[in-house]
Amino acid sequence: MQDEIDVSGLRKFVAPEFVFGGGSRNLAGRYARNLGLSRILVVSDPGVAAAGWLDETLSTAAAAGVEAVATTEVSPNPRAAEVMRGAALYAAERCDGIIAIGGGSVMDCAKGIGIVASNHRPIEDFEGVDAVGRPCPPLICIPTTAGTSADVSQFAIIRHPSEPVKMAIISKAVVPDLALIDPETTASMPPFLTACTGIDALVHAIEAFASVASGPLTDMHALAAIRLIRENLAGAVASPADAARREAVMMGSLQAGLAFSNASLGAVHAMAHSLGGLLDLPHGQCNALLLEHVLAYNFPAAEDRCRRIGEALGLDLRGLSGPRALSRIFGFIQDLKREVGISGTLASCGVKRSDIPDLADYALADACIVTNPRRPSRGDIETVYAEAL
Repeated sequence: MQDEIDVSGLRKFVAPEFVFGGGSRNLAGRYARNLGLSRILVVSDPGVAAAGWLDETLSTAAAAGVEAVATTEVSPNPRAAEVMRGAALYAAERCDGIIAIGGGSVMDCAKGIGIVASNHRPIEDFEGVDAVGRPCPPLICIPTTAGTSADVSQFAIIRHPSEPVKMAIISKAVVPDLALIDPETTASMPPFLTACTGIDALVHAIEAFASVASGPLTDMHALAAIRLIRENLAGAVASPADAARREAVMMGSLQAGLAFSNASLGAVHAMAHSLGGLLDLPHGQCNALLLEHVLAYNFPAAEDRCRRIGEALGLDLRGLSGPRALSRIFGFIQDLKREVGISGTLASCGVKRSDIPDLADYALADACIVTNPRRPSRGDIETVYAEAL
């Protein structure tokens, strides 16, 4: 019998092919043709269509000789029903590939459509880790926000059809075949969306670095992302026309995505998925409301990692005791949120104390909780929610 292999020290790293830079979106039709596609489903949303990015993508497909049919039926937090209708359209139109042009909701919906198109079952059947049996159709992603990193990740987040919660679907099968990461597309984002998606990217990087599944490659990308976002997000929010800032935040989002897609996330995202399912708030805002409270909870189990996160945020923590270092990190995050225009508490967003038990139950069932550096009990999660009220 073959000896068992010790895999405890091994780390894998999965990433799609990607092209980064201004104008890369215009390669969509050429790449679709190179992938052998003849009729594609282009998934977008009304806001992206109004900004002109959808028509531009359809034009690049036509110029490359690739037929296309489009749908913009995607909500800010995509619903299971939207995925199923998109899969039905994909089948009815006899498509052989997908292009997603939009933010994280659009790309997650496109991933869900691909899952259902190949596996012919309801999207809720694929919740969890490695539950997607058959490969998805070819998928090209063009992000129009700088934060979600769905364009490079193994994650798809979809609202459950019958429960007030978001499902996390985690599988190599949903990694796009190609990401065209074009900072020019973020010029149409309003300041609040720039702030929310930027904080989402920051949380991706922080949680990936603190994850129990982190490794040298993910650490490298996570710390680089924290620095880039810390140095540039507030400037991008304050000066929307500053192309250099936007490009830097987009690069930070990419690096954060490469980190969390491989190291996974933690309690911030598990709790945010539960919160977003209840309130239908922007995902980045949910993360922002929870971030410093989860960091404070994790600090005793991951003090060294948290200190290095603080240093990447530009803080001098030398000689400070644990509580003082945590206080400085906590304060910096609160100041950054105020600077970019994200304020309030869970209570101000509509959360009631009576909601906390259900929120905790859903958070504990989320796949992201597994790699949190401190294993929380139900009481721990309830306490963190209560502190964020």
